[in-house]
Amino acid sequence: MCVEIESIAKTRILLVEDSSVEAKTAKHSLERAGYDVEWVKDGKTAIKIAKTKPIDVILLDLVLPDISGREVCRYLRKSRNTNGIPIIMLTVRDKVIDRVAGLAAGADDYLPKPYSDRELNARIYACLRTKELRDGLQEKNKQLAEMFEEAKKLATTDPLTGLFNRRHCEAVIEYEFRRAARYKSPLSCFILDIDHFKTVNDKYGHRAGDTVLVEIAQILKGVIRAVDTVARWGGEEFLLVLPQTGNEGAMVLAQKLLNKVSGHTFSEVPDRRLTVSIGIAGIPSLSIDTGEKLVNAADRAMYKAKRRGRNMAMNVQEGMR
Repeated sequence: MCVEIESIAKTRILLVEDSSVEAKTAKHSLERAGYDVEWVKDGKTAIKIAKTKPIDVILLDLVLPDISGREVCRYLRKSRNTNGIPIIMLTVRDKVIDRVAGLAAGADDYLPKPYSDRELNARIYACLRTKELRDGLQEKNKQLAEMFEEAKKLATTDPLTGLFNRRHCEAVIEYEFRRAARYKSPLSCFILDIDHFKTVNDKYGHRAGDTVLVEIAQILKGVIRAVDTVARWGGEEFLLVLPQTGNEGAMVLAQKLLNKVSGHTFSEVPDRRLTVSIGIAGIPSLSIDTGEKLVNAADRAMYKAKRRGRNMAMNVQEGMR
């Protein structure tokens, strides 16, 4: 990977030099080589330009009338918008201690005065190559991070509804159960099943059935809190995990869900009133000591609600509502 010759014309150089004579000479030489050069005389102006304009390389004099080149360098390296700009420090001070101090401040290179045009161009080329490689690496890292997030999303999300999938929710249940048990706080779990869903698929088709699942998912997401978790548990079943929610609060939410679903007009099934059955279980409970038992208890309660006539919520601890 290398810097193309035609890219020189697009390269913007910020020249920070308080000596008008030296600056004009350097600016003329750089512009003759094809660079776009902006010249400033002090550190504060240099910082402002670097923060507000697209700059590819900074040629920074060590001695400036307001603040030193090292201070300018340190500031630019701390700023998120400027910390990637290559900096070549220019100075008549050519002692090892001066070079070390300049590099320690964040400079990429150190060029003692007087310098030749050829050497300056070579240093600029080297900085541009390094910047290109660094930018390419950052872009690759960004792409890898995006791929990782996408893979993570695919691994934890139901592709149809956009809700969490069963595998992810099982981990959430165990985590929330252990936390609730540790802090002796209430935790409720819902199993929600769409009533007579098979007849929807048989009469209206599976595409209509999928749309119903998506719209049910939207209803669920619309009523839960940020701390709650909702997942597609399988088929036409959904699971809700509700931290800090006791029996009374669970029943209030369940009734709200029953009303929301039964009152909703489904886009692909506008002539049919759909309902759901909800099973509820919660802790603290003498008979429930694992997350798996919590889900199983909610599942049993849901089937009781089905047997009792559907479109209702059953709480294993309080009976039918």
